[in-house]
Amino acid sequence: MTEQFWDALRSSTRSRIGLGRVGNGLPTKAELEFRAAHAAARDAVHDELDVTALTGRLTALWLGDPVVVTSRAGDRTEYLRRPDLGREPAQALDLPAHGDDLAVVLADGLSARAVEAHAVPFLEALLGVISISVAVPVIATQARVALGDHIGAALGVRAVLVLIGERPGLSVNDSLGVYLTYAPRPGRHDAERNCVSNIHQPDGLRYADAARVVAGLLSASFALGESGVRVKDRSGAVGQADARVLDVP
Repeated sequence: MTEQFWDALRSSTRSRIGLGRVGNGLPTKAELEFRAAHAAARDAVHDELDVTALTGRLTALWLGDPVVVTSRAGDRTEYLRRPDLGREPAQALDLPAHGDDLAVVLADGLSARAVEAHAVPFLEALLGVISISVAVPVIATQARVALGDHIGAALGVRAVLVLIGERPGLSVNDSLGVYLTYAPRPGRHDAERNCVSNIHQPDGLRYADAARVVAGLLSASFALGESGVRVKDRSGAVGQADARVLDVP
């Protein structure tokens, strides 16, 4: 096949296609690009979150001074080896509970660079399409999604959103995921959450589109009194998100 044919296909995907071969191996250029992408993914997993810079950007949103918490994982190595420790706070949480509707947790997860690049712009877009009270933002380090259950319970909110760096791949190493849990409390299961993933501009889900999906899910979740498998995004098209409750017998 001609190179023009592969160029046309490459314009619609970030997958590695039509790489060619030299004998039984890949061309040198393709091999080096693969190794560079693999190295970038590994670096993304091990990078530490710049809490100071993130705190400054959050303060500009006028949600209150951000609170910083950490998990029981003592360092990045332990965090990667012991996912269970990343789901629990390092100590009892003393957070300002004012009966707000929503808590927002910015968690490093498996890609701190995703949170640094996309969490605040997404949050700005979300604040523009919701009209509910939002608690003081929380920055969580060495964190897994379930740490948000502890934080949401301590804040006494109706729901919590965890904005977290997703596992890096060979095409994207800065993808952001947003997890919604209604009535957060320790012990919640993954089936009781909703997730909007692959948020990263310009190649992934755009901030405005993701914000509309999350806002719709929040609306449906508040109406139903739960989150998870019974709450679905029924829009069928990004950019026109309108969550609907899926009735299950």
